[in-house]
Amino acid sequence: MSLSHEILQGKLARCFRFYRSVDSTNDLAKDWLLAGAPDGAAIIADEQRRGRGRQGRVWHSPPGVALALSVVLRPDEEDVALVNMIGALGVYDLVRQAGCDEAGIKWPNDVQVNGKKVSGVLTENVWESDRLLGVVLGIGVNVRVDFAGTDLHASAISLEDVTQAPLDRAELIRQLLRRIDCWRGKSAKEIFLAWRRRLNMLGKLVTVNGVQGLAEDVTPSGALKIKTDKAGALLVHAGDVFDASNTWSIE
Repeated sequence: MSLSHEILQGKLARCFRFYRSVDSTNDLAKDWLLAGAPDGAAIIADEQRRGRGRQGRVWHSPPGVALALSVVLRPDEEDVALVNMIGALGVYDLVRQAGCDEAGIKWPNDVQVNGKKVSGVLTENVWESDRLLGVVLGIGVNVRVDFAGTDLHASAISLEDVTQAPLDRAELIRQLLRRIDCWRGKSAKEIFLAWRRRLNMLGKLVTVNGVQGLAEDVTPSGALKIKTDKAGALLVHAGDVFDASNTWSIE
């Protein structure tokens, strides 16, 4: 089913703006945040031509095949690190509800199904001098993207590859936003512990930012603790995680 403002209006009890095609939902959400968008407002697009990921990556989500949305949040400054976790947890819950049992979170916030990436999350903080104005939580989820014959076939997956049944994208958006709202109502400790339990690389030998070691733990701020032979414990705040033979980050 195609997405439209009318269909979403029947699903969502929140302020939102829908676009047929955009360059970036995050850019529109940041503009709306600066113009006074309420907490929880969402930008939703059917097609995203130049969506952004971590490390400056750019990708195109064609019309009709994915979820592309950004949510305006206004957390307290001390809770900014939780937004990444909340986004990943919301998607994790969504894919489990859709019937994908083999799900996990690849640090810091990519959701995987059957070991392949189904979703990416990007948060962008908006500041005015040293004052936090808000955070934009951008989320993309593969629903029926066809990766056959592409370089991503071995590392990416869509929800309908697993469900083997058509999914209603408007209903998926409704469920995802409900799960985000639910996690936002929990304590920082609850959010952190739930995110930590769902991480799928802890206890494994990994390489991140050129350093190899044991992915030992994560900190409440979201950093990954790597135990190495030479450097002892190393805290990594951003980067791509690899195992011995497979990359866990998708270009």
